[in-house]
Amino acid sequence: MSHLSKRAALGSVSLVAVLTGGAALSAEIDLMISDVDGKAAVIQDFADRYMRDNPDVTITMNVVGYDVIREQLPVQLEAGTGPDMAFNTNLGGLHDYYLDLTPYVDAAAWEDAYGDVLPWYRAGNEGGIYGFHTELTVTGPYVNLTMFEEAGVALPEPGATWEEWAEATRTVMDETGAYAGMVMDRSGHRLAGPAMSYGAQYYDDAGQLIVDDGFATFAQMMVDWHAEGLMPPDIWPAVSGSKYANGNEMFFSQDTPFYMSGSWNVANVQENVGDTFDWAVVPVPCGPAGCGVMPGGQGLVGFKGTDAPEAVAGFIAWMGAPEQAREWYGRTYAIPAHKALQAEGIDYVEYGAGDRVSEALNLFARMAQVAAEQTPQAYRLQGDADNFVMYNATAQYLSAVMSGALSMDEALAKMGEELRDTHE
Repeated sequence: MSHLSKRAALGSVSLVAVLTGGAALSAEIDLMISDVDGKAAVIQDFADRYMRDNPDVTITMNVVGYDVIREQLPVQLEAGTGPDMAFNTNLGGLHDYYLDLTPYVDAAAWEDAYGDVLPWYRAGNEGGIYGFHTELTVTGPYVNLTMFEEAGVALPEPGATWEEWAEATRTVMDETGAYAGMVMDRSGHRLAGPAMSYGAQYYDDAGQLIVDDGFATFAQMMVDWHAEGLMPPDIWPAVSGSKYANGNEMFFSQDTPFYMSGSWNVANVQENVGDTFDWAVVPVPCGPAGCGVMPGGQGLVGFKGTDAPEAVAGFIAWMGAPEQAREWYGRTYAIPAHKALQAEGIDYVEYGAGDRVSEALNLFARMAQVAAEQTPQAYRLQGDADNFVMYNATAQYLSAVMSGALSMDEALAKMGEELRDTHE
């Protein structure tokens, strides 16, 4: 049992198995993370503590933009130049490169703790432990309550449709002179839940990814809202290809009263908005097929190409153990993926959150439960190894319609073609 193994096992007996080895393990490993949501400083603190207890391990942070992880990380892994570990949101898509932690951890304990999300990493394959799910996320909207109050507009009731929210935010926009009424992150993932609310199934009877009438219905709504100026030209139409863009700054600066983002953004919103205006998370708008959101999140994974698999597994296992996991979820204001911690609940106030943040996270968790019942294809899509093909094609081709480069029929045809190519 290595020096690292002894230290890690003491801190997380229920999840870390006895690692084999003789002499003390000496390893230098690097961790790639995007700091779009302010988590780099938090993981650095965890890494510093881990290295103090395990002086034979050196963990170096590689802080990059989110687009680097989405677009360049797969290329690096294919070329054999990728990092040892990374925070990754393309859970199923990078399955072929994951380090299987099974030989280094108590697999039964991991199944018991994280069994609901482990299939997302397996991409349809049986078995294997491939990462610590650092954040269970749910898409949903943030609303500027102050702008609604100034405009004299009541918030739509829970269960209100996207059309009703469009009308309400249109009025707020007109009354306050806001730049836009609604903004949504430029992401096919962000659009998927609303599309499911209008009947998008995302799969045919053979299990193939498709674009259907339900998808086309909501896609057209998005195009129309951009055409009238209810949604701004700065996010979807202004960016090329499948590149991601978020609406954070527009919401922070009160350019819009409604922002479709997700639970991962709670801490960021609290930090940047402060006391500038009152805000809240509200139930996601609905459609005739339900109130769709996308679950998901990110995980800390190791990669096969590492020269130090035991060190990588040791750190990931330590992070996934209940004591560290509870603190991680609390400090990052994340919905826990660990079943026992879900049942127990996280006292976010203990970690500096206010009542507003705590209420927001609890609401996001409830939205996830509703979606599991009403739009189960959301959970299926999240675990699909080809989901990023759908997400990227959505952003690329729908934006081309907004900018006038393609008709809707042409865009849907191109999306269908790309999806068919993934199955050949």
